[in-house]
Amino acid sequence: MASETSHSDAVLYEVTDTGVAVITLNRPERLNSWGADISAGVYARFDRAEADPAVRVIVLTGTGRGFCAGAHMGAMQDLGASISGDTDVSKIVGERHPHFLTALRKPVIAAINGACVGIGLTHALMCDVRFAASGAKFATAFPRRGLIGEYGITWILPRLAGWGAAADLLLSGRTFYSEEAQRLGLVKEVVAPQDLLKRALEYAEDLARNCSPASMAVIKAQLYGDATDEVVNVSSRAETLMHESMVRPDLVEGITAFFEKRPPNFPPLA
Repeated sequence: MASETSHSDAVLYEVTDTGVAVITLNRPERLNSWGADISAGVYARFDRAEADPAVRVIVLTGTGRGFCAGAHMGAMQDLGASISGDTDVSKIVGERHPHFLTALRKPVIAAINGACVGIGLTHALMCDVRFAASGAKFATAFPRRGLIGEYGITWILPRLAGWGAAADLLLSGRTFYSEEAQRLGLVKEVVAPQDLLKRALEYAEDLARNCSPASMAVIKAQLYGDATDEVVNVSSRAETLMHESMVRPDLVEGITAFFEKRPPNFPPLA
């Protein structure tokens, strides 16, 4: 795994030989709570992974005991002390809303190693697939801080967990654990903490080795783009996209590899 960042950086970046970029929030002393340093680092690392044809899948995780324990409370305290009509929340949140993750062409896998709260939870839910360490704590927390459902969480949470569960978690702001998150469909697998990153990488590397980057990019766009449309429109678009996929070299390679009983060698995204 090649690394090009210093461990003093707020966000670390590494790429495996199989084409998986690992982006790691690196402020463990504050449970990787979200602040300007982390947001700037996250945007730069995701932009780099998205632009690199060698990267096929992205894993997002954190160092220490937290994935991301919400907004950095020091910054929040400063904001609260200076509330006015021109309060600039973007100084804490950053220039992009968490749903930017859904617009990336490459799959994003969250490896939730610990506390996942508030804006940290929103980012995790905007990833495509989630793994969590056993015992990891989750919470929306918003009503317990005098806040509201932020930056798209009221859009994604009901789609993942259902309306009733989303209402409970958003209105109560209560703490729940990875085991309940799995039962609700928010997490694919719960893994022993020491095995979490290994398992997430195993999953990501399977996608990187065996799935067409072009196909994954289109399917991801379909998932989020089709979510609020009518089935007739969705089906019609899918027919057009299917015709387009049939003239890409990925189809020939996928079928040939299947009959030759070998791993496929799909081209990178253009």
